[in-house]
Amino acid sequence: MKGIKIVETAFRDAHQSLLATRMRTRDMLPIAEEMDKIGFFSLEAWGGATFDTCIRYLNEDPWERLRSLEEHVKKTPLQMLLRGQNLVGYKHYPDDIVKNFVEKAYENGVNIFRIFDALNDIRNMQYSIKIAKEQGAHVQGVISYTTSPVHTLENYVEFAKELEALECDSVAIKDMAGLINPHDTYELVKTLKEETDLLINLHCHCTSGMTPMSYYAACQAGVDILDTAISPLAWGTSQPPTESIVAGLQGTPYDTGLDLKLLNEIKKYFEEIRKKYSSLLDPIVERIDTDVLLYQIPGGMLSNLVSQLKEQDAMDRYQDVLEEMPHVRQEMGYPPLVTPTSQIVGIQAVMNVLNGERYKAVTNEVKEYFKGYYGKPPAPVDPEIAKQIIGDEEPISVRPADILEPQYQRYKEEGEKMGIIHQEEDVLTFALYPAVAPKFLKGEAKEEELAPPVENNGCTEPVGIPTEYSVEVDGDLFDVKVMPTGYAIQEVGSVSGPSGPVEGGVESTMQGMILKLKVNAGDKVNEGDVVAVVEAMKMENDIQSPHSGTVEEIFTAEGETVNSGDTLMVIK
Repeated sequence: MKGIKIVETAFRDAHQSLLATRMRTRDMLPIAEEMDKIGFFSLEAWGGATFDTCIRYLNEDPWERLRSLEEHVKKTPLQMLLRGQNLVGYKHYPDDIVKNFVEKAYENGVNIFRIFDALNDIRNMQYSIKIAKEQGAHVQGVISYTTSPVHTLENYVEFAKELEALECDSVAIKDMAGLINPHDTYELVKTLKEETDLLINLHCHCTSGMTPMSYYAACQAGVDILDTAISPLAWGTSQPPTESIVAGLQGTPYDTGLDLKLLNEIKKYFEEIRKKYSSLLDPIVERIDTDVLLYQIPGGMLSNLVSQLKEQDAMDRYQDVLEEMPHVRQEMGYPPLVTPTSQIVGIQAVMNVLNGERYKAVTNEVKEYFKGYYGKPPAPVDPEIAKQIIGDEEPISVRPADILEPQYQRYKEEGEKMGIIHQEEDVLTFALYPAVAPKFLKGEAKEEELAPPVENNGCTEPVGIPTEYSVEVDGDLFDVKVMPTGYAIQEVGSVSGPSGPVEGGVESTMQGMILKLKVNAGDKVNEGDVVAVVEAMKMENDIQSPHSGTVEEIFTAEGETVNSGDTLMVIK
């Protein structure tokens, strides 16, 4: 037998799972050289939600983070999580963007690309795998693990063989909700070792509490690599503790050979980091939650559901939403619940419950999902629900990116005109996040303030009632302002609408940011026309005119935050 290799996730998944992806680069660099000495298989340090968070909240250039880490980490490969054709965003990007992004990521320091697709649709992974292989990088193809009537051992093994045929160097079993039990772990790893020549990497979160047992079963079945997190950033919705796994495997055929004394020094550093970011720690993501075994909801998603329901004053519907989730997932063909499908399914379940009528309102992403724009669902979608959402429209059968026009040149020219392109990487930042990036690239973004550390184990009583909260989704934090009923949020340079019902008023159906206003004062509209688009929890939601008429007055502006029930405009 051979020793097990370890991927340390502290710089990416651990703080994404527990600290809303808020760790600053300046808190990574002082310990990076010590971590380089340990002998990890890799340091997972980039991708996932880190890119978005850097420009949205931290006023940091994610490319600069990568370059800085590469300067400090000389021996250990740096690893990133890439969402296939979604890259580090929430939708498919055209091939020219994918090519440029993967090339630049490699050039700036990524040695290992862990590439997945939320639906396990290999068509959405092929191009990024091909480009990463052309760079000479180590490519790890991913099985997004879930359980359902259509997710079988045979299907997973077949998928791994397809990844091997694309010349992947290793395969990762990505168990984002901590669902895999020891028996299934053993069977899956053993069969993958027998049927492929790939290195096998197991990546689990601890949500269900079974993960350390599953890790040992994986060792017995011949796994090559395990993902762990240094103990102050472990457990809960994060990975098992590095030191515990290293100690537990000592003296066995699976001994990692890593030095516990050196790991202890790193642990001390991260204990201080944990204190520094303690205001972001949510009890929900820290604890074991066996509900995940029933509802398959990853921890970050659970805390998001709680926040959304509190905000709508509907916590009494929490159980209803939990029970609605598996129904929506079944009707959508059993997608694994990982970004972006976790948000698509989760927000739809909330809307179904709160609207009192299933699929009365649907997000644009749900419409696109049913049209096939995210890829092929693992099982056929419910035909009646599909008809309700997209009518008689035939879903596409081609690879979704095949219908996308090249965009790189357009963003390059547009960005240069705006004066926001200072390096080639800026074109990609702009192309990936056209709504958020300009403010950052213009130098107008500000780093959000970190709340002071929570004292007394988080049990201190707040003074007064707070009106601003942070809502977590899959490790990303969104700012929410809660106002007394009848008021709209007033931002600098914007006009708030009148309180209470307004004749001809068009109200926002949810809290979020006005992404687009589709009309101007004086425009004539028909009933059902889309007049605005609200972005909530990374999803786009159309606001439709309740009747035909003329737009008399608009009370909001693009980029403004609105509450559920705010009057956005008057159409008479």
